[in-house]
Amino acid sequence: MKKFKLKINGSQYEVDIINVEDNVAEIEVNGTSYQVEIDKKIQATKTPRLVRSVVSPSTDIVKQVAKTSSPAEPKGVGHVKSPLPGVILHVHVKEGDTVKIGDKLLTLEAMKMENNVNADKEGKIISIKVKPGDSVLEGELLVEIGG
Repeated sequence: MKKFKLKINGSQYEVDIINVEDNVAEIEVNGTSYQVEIDKKIQATKTPRLVRSVVSPSTDIVKQVAKTSSPAEPKGVGHVKSPLPGVILHVHVKEGDTVKIGDKLLTLEAMKMENNVNADKEGKIISIKVKPGDSVLEGELLVEIGG
């Protein structure tokens, strides 16, 4: 809803545009509703709106936070994802290593700070998807841990 203040022939008018459908607008002038026909057809803007979902990486140890992921990507515990966009500095484990919850897997540089990425599950490292120097996005799969 858009609001306008108009001055016509010295009189003040407060105009609220409530709804516009095709070439008919529903407006309110100083509290009185009117249906107004517009001569020219109003064109809708063609600019798309960007809608992003909130991403909560699976590396969070807090169980109350709902996890989100892309449908095409692997899901669930044991798929360690990047908590922030950044660059991988060090990989502290190798495939086949056994890890416990909280063990340091990787060091990620994000916003000029070093962040440790820890295991969220006990098990054996199935695969490591990154190497030092790789740039990663938030929520990107880094390491798979199996039972």
